[in-house]
Amino acid sequence: MEAQQPKNVLGGVLRACSTDPETGFYRNGHCQTGPRDVGRHVVCAEMTESFLRFTKQKGNDLSTPRPEMDFPGLEPGDRWCLCAARWQEAVEAGVAPPVVLAATNEAALKVLDLETLKAHALDAAPSEDGSDEEA
Repeated sequence: MEAQQPKNVLGGVLRACSTDPETGFYRNGHCQTGPRDVGRHVVCAEMTESFLRFTKQKGNDLSTPRPEMDFPGLEPGDRWCLCAARWQEAVEAGVAPPVVLAATNEAALKVLDLETLKAHALDAAPSEDGSDEEA
């Protein structure tokens, strides 16, 4: 039996978030999750200076390279799979980075509201018929 492909928050196939830098809990470029991913790294977001400052203040420094962990450090404009709860904290603080809906795992909907994600989306939502074309 074939493994089911992960879905995005719009119900389509989960697209890659970033391969340079390579992101995701499994470092495969996708915001896939599993039992070991307790932080639910499922939100594909494009980093901003304000978010990088915010998350560093919260104790998660994403901007400093950590070669021993094969982590290059992120810069504004890089895309990265974020923990759903941290992204929600950023929304509440007014510093949420924009998201890529097609690359955000449907598991995010267990924590986040689709309308909130759409309000911060870089990519267009699908048209009424469910296609990925801009409305």
